[in-house]
Amino acid sequence: MFTGIIEKMERVLAVADAAGQSRLTLTVPWTDLRPGESIAVNGCCLTISRLTAGEMDFDVVPQTLSRTNLGSLRPGDEVHVERSLRMCDRLDGHIVQGHIDAAVELLAREDGGQESRLTLQTPPELGRFIVPQGSVALDGVSLTVAAANPSSFQVALIPTTLARTTLGRRPIGWRFNLEADIVSKTIIFWLERQANMGQSEAVRR
Repeated sequence: MFTGIIEKMERVLAVADAAGQSRLTLTVPWTDLRPGESIAVNGCCLTISRLTAGEMDFDVVPQTLSRTNLGSLRPGDEVHVERSLRMCDRLDGHIVQGHIDAAVELLAREDGGQESRLTLQTPPELGRFIVPQGSVALDGVSLTVAAANPSSFQVALIPTTLARTTLGRRPIGWRFNLEADIVSKTIIFWLERQANMGQSEAVRR
């Protein structure tokens, strides 16, 4: 479990393909890491498979590659990293699982005043989870939805977010890892299931 508050930006050292999966190697941002620990990389919950002096490896399976932007990373790219949440930590962002729903395209960027506003594609199957003033995570960053319509949504980036993340430097067309709010997903899933059960019961009667 994570909060969507990015702790570090680290460099990709290597990307290797072998036996149907990829291995991602990053610089080590903390001195007390251990193999098996979960780290969010661009919002994706990954497990440290190997740890050496200055380097940490993650094995990335095909399903993760197909749903995220990890497969497009190259040596030298910067990524967001966040350690998993401890029960005693402050929840400064929102509850983030590190389970990516889709990779969404950056459609437009507007800079003005004290913020930058990003417009992003809304996948049809996720539109019901993305609501104004609701939460989303983009490449692992906890953000508030500023506006939404059936085909796109907007988020506003304050100067602190621009300075501490790569979000403001991504080009038009970049595909961000999107995780919709787990609370919204859970409530809507439960309501839809109850409605479907009610319809099935009515048909039986």
